[in-house]
Amino acid sequence: MPTLTLVQARTAIDQALAIAAKDPARPICVAVCDERGLLISFARMDGAPARGVRIAQGKAYSSARMGTTTTDLLARLHRDRIEVGYFCDPELTALPGGSPLKDAESRLVGAIGVSGLTSPEDQAITDAVAAALPSG
Repeated sequence: MPTLTLVQARTAIDQALAIAAKDPARPICVAVCDERGLLISFARMDGAPARGVRIAQGKAYSSARMGTTTTDLLARLHRDRIEVGYFCDPELTALPGGSPLKDAESRLVGAIGVSGLTSPEDQAITDAVAAALPSG
């Protein structure tokens, strides 16, 4: 089974923090989990709101468990007119800002979640990091 290493998780976090550091007045929280949604690494920029801790972790978890971005999950919920609770997992969130992380063979190895900016900005950061994952 493919796995995301701690080094890869920390690299992903560093990339997200570097993007966010361009506007230091708007700090973020960033979480990286494995393919099962278990937390591997986490960072909270100085001044980031406490609520962002659970939100970033929830976005990463949801992306890993569903195997898609949380933006795409939200679109599915709207398209199919269903609620996230229908998946029988109280930890899931469809709040944009989570992206799956895949290896060189496109296998799910984990996910990243960001909280602190607008939902589209959070999603843009996780999408950029996911696209740059040095896994293969």
